[in-house]
Amino acid sequence: MNASEIAVIIPCRNEAGSIVDVLARVPEGMQSIVVDNGSDDATADLAHAAGATVVAEPEPGYGAAVSAGVDAARRPVVCTIDGDGSMDPAELLDLAAELDRGAELAVGRRRPDHPRTWPLHARAGSAAVAAYLRGRYHLPIHDIGPMRAIRRDTLTDLDVRDRRSGYPVELLLRAGQAGLRVVERDVRYTVRTAGESKVSGSIRGSARAARDFLVVLR
Repeated sequence: MNASEIAVIIPCRNEAGSIVDVLARVPEGMQSIVVDNGSDDATADLAHAAGATVVAEPEPGYGAAVSAGVDAARRPVVCTIDGDGSMDPAELLDLAAELDRGAELAVGRRRPDHPRTWPLHARAGSAAVAAYLRGRYHLPIHDIGPMRAIRRDTLTDLDVRDRRSGYPVELLLRAGQAGLRVVERDVRYTVRTAGESKVSGSIRGSARAARDFLVVLR
């Protein structure tokens, strides 16, 4: 998998403290697309200065941001990663390489490097949804993580519609329904380099995400 074939979509909301470092670690040749999802800090300006394509998506929600990034992508393969510095964009090449080995969707399984990296309330919700999808669709997954690689045409054919936190779950759900070959790879998960998570950073945020997950799974 050549880096020139890949667009990296980075949904962001108030990630000024980390986005420059994240973009610096994106492998050379990839198209970096930062989707500014209503930031009130310098995220967009810093990303633009660092050479990224910056897309403004005023509708709040992870799914809305990712969808805007997919629309802006000009490469045959799209990857996603968070803009908080908790995962290394360099690992995207290995993830995308699974598509050349026959996978139709490659997802990263977060492996935390410290107990405080991934709070128990957030980890439990992801594990429960992954267990349901394993049982229902035989998907070999153990995490509902933000790091993934898929061919753009395959993704658009899945017609994922969720605009909130349920987007990753709906993507996997539709992949299972379509019988896609899904592959999971371990990726390193570290404490975010700046700011606070909008989802796992609090029990309230995780509860909102869990609600979105359940809406998708109904």
